[in-house]
Amino acid sequence: MKILRPFFLTLFTLFLFNFANAQTPGGKISGTVLDETKKPLDGATVILLTAKDSSVVATQLAKADGSFAFQNLKDNTYLIKATYISFKNYVGSPINLSEAKTINLPAFSLAPIGKTLNEVSVTAKKSFIQQKIDRTVVNVGALISNTGTNALDVLSKSPGVQVDADGNITFKGKGGVLVMIDDKPTYLSASNLATYLRSLPSSALDQIELMDNPPAKYDAAGNAGVINIKTKKNTTRGFNAVISSDVSQGVYFRTNQSINFNYRIDKVNLFANVSYNRQRTHRKLEIDRDYFDDNGTKTSSLADISYFRPTSNNTDIKTGLDYYLSPKTTWGVVFTGTLSNDHDSSPVYSMLYNQAGGLDSTINTLNTSKNHFNSKGVNVNYTHKFDSTGRTLTFDLDYIHDAAGSNQIFVNNTFLPDGTLTNSQTITDNLPSTINIYSAKADYSHPLKGKAKFEAGIKSSYVNTDNAANYFNVIDNITTIDYNNTNRFLYKENINAGYINFNKTIGRFSIQTGLRMENTNGKGNQLGNAQRPDSSFVKHYTNLFPTAYLSYNLDTAGHNVLVASYGRRIGRPSYGSLNPFTFFVDKFTYFSGNPFLKPQFTDNYKLAYSFRSLITIAVTYNYTADVQNETIHKDGQVFISTTGNIGQQKTLDFSVNSNFQPAKWWSVNLYAEVYKNTYQGAFYTGYLNQSKYTFSANGNNQFTISKTWSAELSGFFNSSGTYGQFVSIPTGMLNTAVQKKILNNKGSIKLNVRDVLKTFSPSGTITNIEGAAAKYHNTLDTRVATLAFTYSFGKSTNNPQKRNIGGADSEQGRAH
Repeated sequence: MKILRPFFLTLFTLFLFNFANAQTPGGKISGTVLDETKKPLDGATVILLTAKDSSVVATQLAKADGSFAFQNLKDNTYLIKATYISFKNYVGSPINLSEAKTINLPAFSLAPIGKTLNEVSVTAKKSFIQQKIDRTVVNVGALISNTGTNALDVLSKSPGVQVDADGNITFKGKGGVLVMIDDKPTYLSASNLATYLRSLPSSALDQIELMDNPPAKYDAAGNAGVINIKTKKNTTRGFNAVISSDVSQGVYFRTNQSINFNYRIDKVNLFANVSYNRQRTHRKLEIDRDYFDDNGTKTSSLADISYFRPTSNNTDIKTGLDYYLSPKTTWGVVFTGTLSNDHDSSPVYSMLYNQAGGLDSTINTLNTSKNHFNSKGVNVNYTHKFDSTGRTLTFDLDYIHDAAGSNQIFVNNTFLPDGTLTNSQTITDNLPSTINIYSAKADYSHPLKGKAKFEAGIKSSYVNTDNAANYFNVIDNITTIDYNNTNRFLYKENINAGYINFNKTIGRFSIQTGLRMENTNGKGNQLGNAQRPDSSFVKHYTNLFPTAYLSYNLDTAGHNVLVASYGRRIGRPSYGSLNPFTFFVDKFTYFSGNPFLKPQFTDNYKLAYSFRSLITIAVTYNYTADVQNETIHKDGQVFISTTGNIGQQKTLDFSVNSNFQPAKWWSVNLYAEVYKNTYQGAFYTGYLNQSKYTFSANGNNQFTISKTWSAELSGFFNSSGTYGQFVSIPTGMLNTAVQKKILNNKGSIKLNVRDVLKTFSPSGTITNIEGAAAKYHNTLDTRVATLAFTYSFGKSTNNPQKRNIGGADSEQGRAH
């Protein structure tokens, strides 16, 4: 980190030098570029030319609202040219700047190639990846192979994102990423988040925003940054709808159906997104464990083979209303709901071997479970634009109620090598959990003279969780309470936050700085039982989180851009991980919470270079103190998994992202990174000092065969890597897909096959276990063929753009 400080100091000095020598402001030309439906064309290339010889004066990328502005211009006659992939180029009429020092052009639209503006059907296609100063945007619909999948599958194909067999998400080699839906947190534990993302069909998704260093407007939560999943929402006039249905076959059959529709009339816009999926998956998990005495001599070994075949039914609903009170004021309300139920009978076969390698005994476990997860929420939002300059006030009120539960029966039978039953044990449990979340936030944006903007906001949230673990022993059909494991955990938390943010462009320099303050107040209470007393804890802490971005155009056209950034983030423990209850997987594997977990803090440094949005090269360094990670320790022959603070983590990452077209019919996106994770700190077995380089890459090829036929070939590869105690082995996946457009391009039929070669098999070893060593291997149901049909209909006209809503940004990602 000390090596990087002189570099950032040098960049800051260059900025001050440029500021001191800034030119006297000249003329200004601004405007807005739209698509054929009058929506902002985010990322369009806008070029300022001299009318005399068409020489390039400057180049910009249109902002999220489609706006652009060229400043400090000399008196001359200019042309505006705009381009975007799959759209016709636009060249405007000559602009004589000698007649006016400031010219605000009327908004203009780009037409898709092969279409005119008055047609309803749209054939334009966004690129898979878009780069912005503070985030990477993944356009979900750009990949045919995303059809028929779910949100978790889509994430696994996003640059820098890795998803393991349990659905845990890492981003650029780090865990603890904050996952949001439409700028709202999910408030879910890792397991419940994975369940929810598997239930969310890809047909409901629009974009995924990847932010390894989010600006101050976002909650500071999320050690690895923020992943914001944006769902589809339409605001076009009349009735418009998109229906999607698909069937898939892997080891078992599965199906997805969804409909996304809106009805806009006068000042009212009604919208809804409803989806249902039924799926049955398959997973085989093998864990081999060796046990040693104090002298390092092997004393016994255990081989576990577990089978998981859950069947789930999932329904997701998002519906709401926007009321355009006036051209400047909009009120909105959004209702969300999720209903998920699954059941499974998971057999576990455990073989215990003695020191000589002979079979000592066999333990057969049957875990029968029924689980449910229900979530409902309401959001009230308000937007007011004071004037045409962009001065805006917004606020959001959110309430979310989650209820989850699990009922399980464990039957453990122990046999001698000759098949004689020596012991039988039956355990039942009931694990209810509820959470209530209240959140309120307000944001204000104020554009300033000289291409600058000031932003500020406040937020307050309150969370109340109630988790119970009720365990029972069943002997001779008589049920008694297991007081050693039965408990109830209550947790309340209040977070108050405020932020300011400022950005300004001066010549070739652009700067964005922000500061966020968050005050956290938490109280946990573990209720006692007939054999155990109550216990409780209280936590209060206040922290500052600065962010800074500095970009410099290396040439006047803006083709070569250098960006440096810094940010500080916090990773608070999830609500469930603070709960000291025990969850049984089998006789030799438990999960347990940790009420003594501390928050982790991360400093992020990044330097990036991009050329014409065709290639981006970045170097990132992250330092995390009190890093939280899954840990494994041993109690007898039982492995207990819990979340612990294991010291510090250092991550050095080098990444390259490239978009190019080898031919008109062939588009390619490639992403590759090499990162080194280093973990150091006190551990169960002494001092942990583990590091490893990891290579990760993913890419996709899109082929335009004809006007109605297209195809895709995509995949990813991850080499061996270290994540705390866990060391993974290489794995990867190859996907292929083909699409045929039908019904005047309003419908499509898509066929895709995931993991064609069946190579995705997350496996590895578990290190630093006192008196033991372990390795694991997963066989997953990932080779799946999907046939999907999509049809859209309706009318497209110009409508006000709707902002992202939601104020519960980080709390939902930590629930249960």
